[in-house]
Amino acid sequence: METQLRASSCCHHMNGFISTVPTLSTPSAVSGIVGRQKGILVLEKSVIGLSLNKEIRRRRFGINGIVASSSSNVAAAPFWDSWKPPQKASSDPSLSDILWPSAGAFAAMAILGKIDQILAPKGVSMTIAPLGAVCAVLFASPSTPAARKYNMFMAQIGCAAIGVVAFTLLGPGWLARSTALAASIAFMIYARAAHPPAASLPLLFIDGVKLHHLNYWYALFPGAAGCVVLCLIQEIVCYLKDNVKF
Repeated sequence: METQLRASSCCHHMNGFISTVPTLSTPSAVSGIVGRQKGILVLEKSVIGLSLNKEIRRRRFGINGIVASSSSNVAAAPFWDSWKPPQKASSDPSLSDILWPSAGAFAAMAILGKIDQILAPKGVSMTIAPLGAVCAVLFASPSTPAARKYNMFMAQIGCAAIGVVAFTLLGPGWLARSTALAASIAFMIYARAAHPPAASLPLLFIDGVKLHHLNYWYALFPGAAGCVVLCLIQEIVCYLKDNVKF
């Protein structure tokens, strides 16, 4: 008898619970629930998108997206970043990291100067200003793209030849210099051979009367030929930096 009473009570409670659950048999009820779920998904996507945009702004421009100024003008942080000194590294460069590149530059100019003495009777010189910039690239930042051998020789030969062509067609003057420099930059971009020191070779030839007699040999000498000497010295400098530290 007690078992029957309990069973009937449970059935009564289950019937009451089932009666409170909304039926999904009608299409309008189903569409209403689906619509609410779509609305919830759209809201969640909007919240996630706003959070991502805020995080991107925080990383790119700072906490509030702008940099406060004492005056009414407000400047974005990235504009001033290139004017600031780079952040100090965790450890200062060792004495050997400073000495060996400097010694390499000294040796390079000394060797080129000695070659100049040998070539003096022929009226040519290998010590030109662009090679000083090449020394800075090879010895101070050997891991940069500008220090790659392909970039260096492709740009040195191509830009020097462009300078000769511009001088031959346009003669000396501002038009030849402007055209040669623009063509040199376009050539380096097209050939994927960015090497900034080579951009000065056309200007050096156009304005250098002593170099005009080289004609198209200027594409190989003194720029490319001097780079061969500098590359040999760079190998010695890199070996000393890696193996002789103090």
